[in-house]
Amino acid sequence: MSSSPPISRYPVPALADLPEDLRQRILEVQDKAGFVPNVFLALAHRPAEMRAFLAYHDALLLKEGGGLTKGEREMIIVATSGANHCLYCVVAHGAILRVYEKKPLLADQIAVNHRKADITPRQRAMLDFAMKVCLRADEIEESDYEGLRLHGFSDEDAWDIGAISAFFGLSNRMANLIGLRPNDEFYLMGRVPRAKG
Repeated sequence: MSSSPPISRYPVPALADLPEDLRQRILEVQDKAGFVPNVFLALAHRPAEMRAFLAYHDALLLKEGGGLTKGEREMIIVATSGANHCLYCVVAHGAILRVYEKKPLLADQIAVNHRKADITPRQRAMLDFAMKVCLRADEIEESDYEGLRLHGFSDEDAWDIGAISAFFGLSNRMANLIGLRPNDEFYLMGRVPRAKG
């Protein structure tokens, strides 16, 4: 009998053993998604770091206002995670992107080469900037901001684009460090109709 590979190379605590605030957060995610994304279980190995990670994640991705849609935020994550070879984030956030944009092919396109993806010129400019932050942040200059402004992005939007890219650089590296395995459920999300029930 074969067993499933572990979701992390580090010990994964039982839900019942977690501090109440983290257990509640995980249960809320489970209620919404129908399963617990492995990242929550793996990061719970270090509760204080998990709280800090989730606080910054939420500040970037759940904030009100700004010039980026939820789908565009996920595009940034998928493009930069592809560049960083992060299987977990490409698979998990690719699923979220497919759900938000209702385009089953888009995440794969963006993960491999956003310049060939079916996106708008505005979104391409956004991803060009995100990729430069991801791969060559030391080369960012005023002309990069001007390129975003031509597409209607503000300097605050540029901060958001760059911060998402930078934060997921951390996330990608941690996921690769711990061997974080994507949930099987993510692979089909947004590709096939959701089961009713």
